[in-house]
Amino acid sequence: MPTMPAMPTAEKQSASFGHLFRDRVASTPDAEAFRRKAGAGWESTTWAQTKSHVYEVAAGLIALGVESEQRVAIASGTRLEWILADLAITCAGAATTTVYPSTAAEEVEYILADSGSVVVFAEDASQAAKVLGADLPGLVAVVLIEGSPAAGSGGAGDSGSSAGPEGSAGGSAGAAVISWDELATRGRALLATEPKAVDDRIDALGPESLATLIYTSGTTGRPKGVRLVHENWTYEGLAVTELGILRADDVQYLWLPLSHVFGKMLIAIQLQIGFASAVDGDLTKIVENLGVVQPTFMAGAPRIFEKVRAKVTLTSEGAGGLKSKIFNWAFSVGLAASRRRQLKQPLTRLHGIQLAIADKLVFHKIRAVMGGRIRFFVSGSAALSRDVSEWFDAAGLTVLEGYGMTETSAATFVNLPRDARIGTVGPPLPGTEVIIASDGEILVRGPGVMRGYHNLPGATEEVLTVDGWLHTGDIGELADGFLKITDRKKDLIKTSGGKYVAPQKIEGIFKAVCPYVSQIIVHGESRKFISAMITLDPEAIVEWAAANGLGGKSPEDLTGDPAVRDMISGYIDELNSKLERWETIKRFVILARDLTIEDGELTPSMKVRRKVVEKQHMDQLDKLYVD
Repeated sequence: MPTMPAMPTAEKQSASFGHLFRDRVASTPDAEAFRRKAGAGWESTTWAQTKSHVYEVAAGLIALGVESEQRVAIASGTRLEWILADLAITCAGAATTTVYPSTAAEEVEYILADSGSVVVFAEDASQAAKVLGADLPGLVAVVLIEGSPAAGSGGAGDSGSSAGPEGSAGGSAGAAVISWDELATRGRALLATEPKAVDDRIDALGPESLATLIYTSGTTGRPKGVRLVHENWTYEGLAVTELGILRADDVQYLWLPLSHVFGKMLIAIQLQIGFASAVDGDLTKIVENLGVVQPTFMAGAPRIFEKVRAKVTLTSEGAGGLKSKIFNWAFSVGLAASRRRQLKQPLTRLHGIQLAIADKLVFHKIRAVMGGRIRFFVSGSAALSRDVSEWFDAAGLTVLEGYGMTETSAATFVNLPRDARIGTVGPPLPGTEVIIASDGEILVRGPGVMRGYHNLPGATEEVLTVDGWLHTGDIGELADGFLKITDRKKDLIKTSGGKYVAPQKIEGIFKAVCPYVSQIIVHGESRKFISAMITLDPEAIVEWAAANGLGGKSPEDLTGDPAVRDMISGYIDELNSKLERWETIKRFVILARDLTIEDGELTPSMKVRRKVVEKQHMDQLDKLYVD
């Protein structure tokens, strides 16, 4: 029988994302909604101020001729304007097409053409150039978030039909290029004569109106546009609210890509609950900003938590002497306490005293660096290693692992602070059903499931049954209502000896064991043993080199250094001690550079395109199997 917690109270659910936003403003108009960087500090915006900005931009879209459920794209990194644009698109009755700023021009053209997007919000001139160089005859306008249109490119005084920037060509050449301020000016003019223009569009929205097209980057093939309706988002907001883990007085630090379903879901939850979000998409500033913003929670991908753990650990090792010994002792105490908590065992009096000392000497300093007010982190998008999760738990920083897909509007399962079970992704959200198929595949059904793939009925039928069950493609098991993900169905490796190996398990363990690695790609399909490709973390390996007589060498030079290989080999041995015999890494190659999105080796959400990387390095892999 499927597992299904109680459905959220239906009368609490807003009719649409637009209604949800309008209701939030009405409930707490003067409360803080967002913070963003302003010079050396941060500036806040209330919900009432947010509505004013959003309505002006929404009215501007209406003035451009955007109709209900037409698609309007956003090609931008994470910033407050992304959220304002998305809310404006919603309030204009249109649907948002998300485009990662790292997406190559050819794929941008495909996404915009397939979605039928009529307007694009472009972060800057480089993003606009991708759009204006494409063949998009249906494109009406490009709105620049940063900068002003070039001379003669459809600026403030134009009617909205002039050519794009100099050098642009193709079917987008007739699109207007206007600034964000110009769009808002057009919106104010419309609202002066039609004050209910935006509210009328919101009133016309319903639960099944199209809200978002998110193109899954995928690990192979063309991206597919996932059709998410307003009910998908309002359900997510309400279901998480029903869990009782977030409050109106919380402060979120939001850096996740808003083009990704995870980031968009966090906005839906914010609108439902009403907490404030500090928004900054600069990944290099996360820890620095945490110390200033002092948030109470933050969501992230596993790589962020892996890097924080590695950095703190390496810093301690670099200190050496007594400091390093105290650090290691504290974590031995903290890990023991974490494991007792997981077994629901009370701490002994002596252990409690030791933990208090460890906290004073080490753990509270780590928490202070992250602002000192974190109640919990949330990890999603990929599997989080048990070792990493336990390390944070030992330091008094709970990481709640969750699970979901673009096709399920992000969160489908999540651990709860009062019962976080490391190694699982928690129970399903209220109203979501789950069953495990005979082959181990996880199937889910509920209000968060997509309505299908855009323009791809065949692909939709492959994963979505007529009675609403979504085939996730992930393998897992349920224990006491908690889900454990074991691997991707299509990623399972079968060796020539007939043994099945789950690469994600091995990769997760190794990245937790070795602080100098960036990526590990396990290989072995139809091979006689398991091998691996490894890339090094450039910053970490340079620090290691400086401490081991190899200072001055570049990360590229270090990949071929025998001392580095010996060091990595030691960590491979440690990894193998944690695996079954048939899972162990017999041979490995260190690649000359890290994987990148630009070279097609990573998806924009930082997942490894396994087949692409294997194909690129097949010569090196083949050599590993030569006796």
